[in-house]
Amino acid sequence: MRVETVLTFLVLIASIPLAADGPAPLRRDADELKQKIGAISARGANPVPGAMRTTVTEREVNAYLAFEAAPALPQGVVDPSVSILGDNRVTGRAVVDLDRVRQERNPVNLLDPVRYLRGRLMVKATGVVRASNGVARFELESADVAGVPIPKFVLQQIVGYYSRSQERPSGVSLDDPFTMPAGIKRLETRGRQRRKSVRLSVAKIHRRENRKILQECRCAGL
Repeated sequence: MRVETVLTFLVLIASIPLAADGPAPLRRDADELKQKIGAISARGANPVPGAMRTTVTEREVNAYLAFEAAPALPQGVVDPSVSILGDNRVTGRAVVDLDRVRQERNPVNLLDPVRYLRGRLMVKATGVVRASNGVARFELESADVAGVPIPKFVLQQIVGYYSRSQERPSGVSLDDPFTMPAGIKRLETRGRQRRKSVRLSVAKIHRRENRKILQECRCAGL
């Protein structure tokens, strides 16, 4: 799985992504994250001793979603964004075509919540991303459609429908752990008033380069 896919997946799932409060995304922030993804991929492909931390900000993630990831999103999912809450908690939002999900399942039970999924509405999910030893898992805390709380199995129906592929005809399960790519070992989220970020601990980086990056992070107040 490519780094781009994982970032989008975390956003989708930690989320099913979408519009967070804040300034409009900028092209330069998307380019910053694109360069970081390229650097992480290159280091993963050329292993050397040591480890390095890469900081990815909330602003960069949302800009990347707006300018780079949008064309790769499944048809029916638009305007993705993510909010980094800190303590490894994240919220994702996205406007989702719910008619597709309902029509696919075709529920007949009047008590089935999926029966009432209609139109293009904002879907939001909040949860905890736990990632260590190269494996990540998302633990859902809450989800809603247009502000109305929904149970986990309804969110699963939405995520499953829009994440289907030849390899996974039923889509991705919210409970499935997944291996992080490019030698990424850990992921930490930190929410601060001025700067919200995700830190990726990447294995196989030269120790001298690692020290330089950490010094830069300290100078930036991270």
